[in-house]
Amino acid sequence: MATAVNGPASYFPSIEKKYGRPIAEWKELIRTSPLTKHMELVSWLKSEHGLGHGHANALVAHTLAENADE
Repeated sequence: MATAVNGPASYFPSIEKKYGRPIAEWKELIRTSPLTKHMELVSWLKSEHGLGHGHANALVAHTLAENADE
């Protein structure tokens, strides 16, 4: 039986379907942005790329958490 995906990653399939880009591309955009604060990045994804708040928040939270682990 497959393990359920929880947290921000649970949004990834719907993000890819709705916006037509793989998650890796969204993460690269976030990582290469000159912005560094969570809500700045969320606002940028919403205004510049048309993401909804929940999707933008999930991408930023997951990407920043990965960066913190490195």
